[in-house]
Amino acid sequence: MTLPKKAYYHALKYGPSDETREIACKIPFFTYYYAKNVDKCPRDDTRKAACGDSLCAYWYAQNIDKCPRNDTRKTACKNPKCTYYYAKYVDKKPRNDTRKAACKNSYWAFEYAKDIDKYPLENTRKAACNDPENAYLYAKYVDKKFHEDTWKRVQKTEFEEKYNQFLNRIEKDKII
Repeated sequence: MTLPKKAYYHALKYGPSDETREIACKIPFFTYYYAKNVDKCPRDDTRKAACGDSLCAYWYAQNIDKCPRNDTRKTACKNPKCTYYYAKYVDKKPRNDTRKAACKNSYWAFEYAKDIDKYPLENTRKAACNDPENAYLYAKYVDKKFHEDTWKRVQKTEFEEKYNQFLNRIEKDKII
């Protein structure tokens, strides 16, 4: 058992202390749980230590601060998945910095456009088009229509047929 883990469990049993907190703060995961289950409140020292990891920074903002902060957001934005969750559940709105960070990964760019922006933008579409499956999903769930960029990306891939089927359904719906 690591020393930070021992310190965390000791504090759970006997209560918080500066000594156990300092030791737990050596690993962001134990820092987060220390703040959540031992201190049961935000503190500058535990927040700073939790910001050593993107996921822990997101969890800290979501469950301990219960509000967005620049320091936790900045750390969460180092990981596109954490960025998406931060924007959706902590900021609860789109922001240029979180969108830019989500766009470092084609899947999370698609998810960001679908669930957070809730409309297409050139930068999220461009990022989604780095992968043919995500380009197809972007067309289907975000653009909800043909777009030249997504079409070019799916051509000659396994998603070309699905894209065509999607467009055919749209056309059938227009006729009916």
